[in-house]
Amino acid sequence: MRFFHPAGPLRLILLALSGCLGSCKAPAPEPVRPNIIYILADDLGYGELGAYGQSLIETPNLDALAAGGMTFTQHYAGAPVCAPSRYMLLTGKHSGHAFIRGNDEWAARGPVWDYRAMAADSTLEGQRPLPPSEKLLPQWLQEEGYRTGMFGKWGLGAPQTVSVPNLKGFDEFYGYNCQRQAHTYYPLHLYHNRHRVALANDTVAPHTGFEALDGMEDFGYFQQDDYAPDRIFAALTHFVASGSDQPFFLYWATPIPHAPLQAPERWVNYYREKFGEEPPYDASEGGYFPQEYPRATYAAMISYLDENIGKLVALLQEKGLAENTLILFSSDNGPSYAGGAQPEWFGSANPFPSAYGRGKGFVYEGGIRVPLLAHWPGQIAPGSQSDHISAQYDLLPTLAELVGFATPEGVDGISFLPTLLGHKGQQQHPALVWAFPEYRGQLAVRAGPWKLVERGLNDSLLNPGPELYHLERDPQEQENLASRYPALVDSLATVFQKAYQVPETPRFRLREWEAVNAIPDL
Repeated sequence: MRFFHPAGPLRLILLALSGCLGSCKAPAPEPVRPNIIYILADDLGYGELGAYGQSLIETPNLDALAAGGMTFTQHYAGAPVCAPSRYMLLTGKHSGHAFIRGNDEWAARGPVWDYRAMAADSTLEGQRPLPPSEKLLPQWLQEEGYRTGMFGKWGLGAPQTVSVPNLKGFDEFYGYNCQRQAHTYYPLHLYHNRHRVALANDTVAPHTGFEALDGMEDFGYFQQDDYAPDRIFAALTHFVASGSDQPFFLYWATPIPHAPLQAPERWVNYYREKFGEEPPYDASEGGYFPQEYPRATYAAMISYLDENIGKLVALLQEKGLAENTLILFSSDNGPSYAGGAQPEWFGSANPFPSAYGRGKGFVYEGGIRVPLLAHWPGQIAPGSQSDHISAQYDLLPTLAELVGFATPEGVDGISFLPTLLGHKGQQQHPALVWAFPEYRGQLAVRAGPWKLVERGLNDSLLNPGPELYHLERDPQEQENLASRYPALVDSLATVFQKAYQVPETPRFRLREWEAVNAIPDL
């Protein structure tokens, strides 16, 4: 029988440990990946939050996020209208070679603007679908172990196609598939994943006016029972509250404050008292629905959204998620002029002009410069501000760097994570470009303080020639310097020409510009 000294095994253990201490470091713990919430407002202007100077509309919860985080002063949408801006946000591509470059209701299918026909036939809903091969941000995040949810307005593919949220990276979807359906906040249905969910509303087709009531002015006819933003918010809070240890990505694409003007009565009454008497909007010009209190209702929509953002933040705190959640807030383009919205009265795009021709639908600053708030406790410095020139197509590479996957090929964005975290080494865009085929065709190029704008690219009779602005000296784009600096105009035009590819979809072409510049056809 062999005997071991009690110290023997202990000595062996100590030797083993000492060897490990010298060469076998314990693996470092995996970094905790944050939850990510991206809130995209619809047609909300640069100047419509208190944090960006708004004095009439109250946004205390968004202002609190700004005070506790970072505000960007030179952030841009990918396009001045809905669908292309959302496409570029989720793909990381600019409009020079994007598949979706404008709103496209895919009218070849039939009466796509007929609300009753769409109610009977879901194949008439939705916009032109994305190619099956097009991979979106949530698909990359799914592969990294994120639980993904989208709530609000999709606008990137019809229900009966492969281009719906659940097939483009979202585990959970609740909201509008079709942006035309979102022209009422009291629709007949929304979608939960790939199936319609009936709402307790009557058929009041978008763009109905008093003529449907034989001229009788009954503003209450356009208010119903089931307010879609309430249902959308309930679904997204359920998504957050029912989570597990898995990190989540929440894309809240709220339709607010896009026309029509419809808001909860309590908020409308609040602003009626604040603003006093105002003329009604009868929808005889600009469409959408009549509204007795257009200013009060527009402000009410934004404050209602702000209130729900406050509730979401409170839920994160209740669930112990707030400290490890990155919240980003922005808008898909500048403020609208339609449906009773009064951007000049509110100074919606301040400090940029807000009137028609300078806001939504146009590549001037009021149409494409948008707010960006970023909030992440302990990571983003409270009360910080950045003048880093960035675009929404920077989101994908930013989250790629944050989460730890390689930025995909073909992406035009640049990560702004160093700016968010206060680190050195932030890469700069040599230039930002916009190719926008609608509103008679437009382009823009921004390089440093300089910006080139051209209009009428699909209508040479309405093309005033190149416009060159120095945004630091002239942020309102009033002094055209093109004749003074022709070489700079040519240089920026060359930047655009190199960035531009002929789109696959004919309606997205800048045909007259292509002809003048001898761009070869597909």
